[in-house]
Amino acid sequence: MIVIPCPHCSVRNASEFRHVGEAGSRPDPATVTPEQWRAYLYERSNPAGWTTETWFHTVGCRRYITVERHTVTNEIRAARPAGRDGRGGREPAEVLSTRADSGSPDAGGQA
Repeated sequence: MIVIPCPHCSVRNASEFRHVGEAGSRPDPATVTPEQWRAYLYERSNPAGWTTETWFHTVGCRRYITVERHTVTNEIRAARPAGRDGRGGREPAEVLSTRADSGSPDAGGQA
């Protein structure tokens, strides 16, 4: 069983979370080449060892957290609130709310 120390709710079972993916900032699709955008969307490093990931606490506080996890042993070294960090990363909800089409009904927004 994997337990994740949520910085907002305390230690919880991993079944309460959804794995979002590798932590990092999203490039602006308007300023990168198609090859760079494709690499961002489809290529993952998949290391055997320590990695930094983003998780979403679906059952608890419903917040994004950044977790340092060993991919072989599933040991959790650290967990912190997601958001701005030294690499300029943004919490996924912040990225979604800044999209130009976020207010359209087709994008899940209010008309």
